[in-house]
Amino acid sequence: MGHFLGYARVSTGDQEVQLQLDALTNAGYYRVFTDTVTGALESPPELDKLLDQIRPGDTRVDWRLDRLVGSIRHLINHMDALQQQGIEFKSLQENIDTSSSGGRLVFNIFASLAEFERDLIRERTDAGLAAAPCTCS
Repeated sequence: MGHFLGYARVSTGDQEVQLQLDALTNAGYYRVFTDTVTGALESPPELDKLLDQIRPGDTRVDWRLDRLVGSIRHLINHMDALQQQGIEFKSLQENIDTSSSGGRLVFNIFASLAEFERDLIRERTDAGLAAAPCTCS
């Protein structure tokens, strides 16, 4: 049986990683890698360490699907790479486990929804900034 390696990530300085760490350690995962980087960074340092240590038969465990990577393109590329190496993925919050066909289906649906949610937030923020009165002097 393979190992379960946890990964926690926050993408801004005002986010708190402790909730993710507590959930991963309480679930019994022996090694948790933690990054504090923006989602746009393709190669976070602790993720690189995790990927260097993970082996076929192991499972990468994340607290929540949106912590996996920064964009849907990176997500799909990452999941394809894991699958080709014989590595599974598990998300605690969404209860996704790619070791089953149903888990892989649910993963793909949630991945698309997570990207959609990020796009909506970005669009709302842009619209709010455009509508805000200029406080230029």
